[in-house]
Amino acid sequence: MALGKMSGLAVSVGVAAGTLTWSTASVLGLAALIASYGQLLYVIKIAGGLYLFYLAYKSFRSAVSRDDLSEAKMNAGRSSLKGLLARGYLLNMTNPKAAFGWIAIVSLGMDATSPAWVLGAIIFGTTTLSLIVHIAYTLAFSTTKVVAAYAKARRPIQAMLGGLFAFAGFRLLSTKLS
Repeated sequence: MALGKMSGLAVSVGVAAGTLTWSTASVLGLAALIASYGQLLYVIKIAGGLYLFYLAYKSFRSAVSRDDLSEAKMNAGRSSLKGLLARGYLLNMTNPKAAFGWIAIVSLGMDATSPAWVLGAIIFGTTTLSLIVHIAYTLAFSTTKVVAAYAKARRPIQAMLGGLFAFAGFRLLSTKLS
């Protein structure tokens, strides 16, 4: 936020490249495993649902936290555009929660009988969505007025996200496999 639009755009492209890597690996690897071991989808759904509940917990915890955005956090490290792109990619790829997130995404979007176009749609759709959303974040949060507005609205936003994650986790765990 504090490094400006170009820096934010570089990080956004790096994060989207990480999304492309994660989505491709997840879709291809999980598709092969599910084709061989149909019962694996039950395990994947349970892990994905539990991960969504974990995200709900983290969001609710953030909503009640008094720790707001600090200037020190916002100005942590400056780098070249290439370095920021690499930082965005590595941030996405080294996040240990990402694997469970991708398990949740893939298990929501496919089953043992999914045609190949669904796999491609997941890869293309999530990568495109990642790029669009992260660029929108960059454009929105690179202005001081919006940063100040977000700081004031952070708690209700996090509470709403917690509710959405909890609902998605419940739906994932309560739906039957076809």
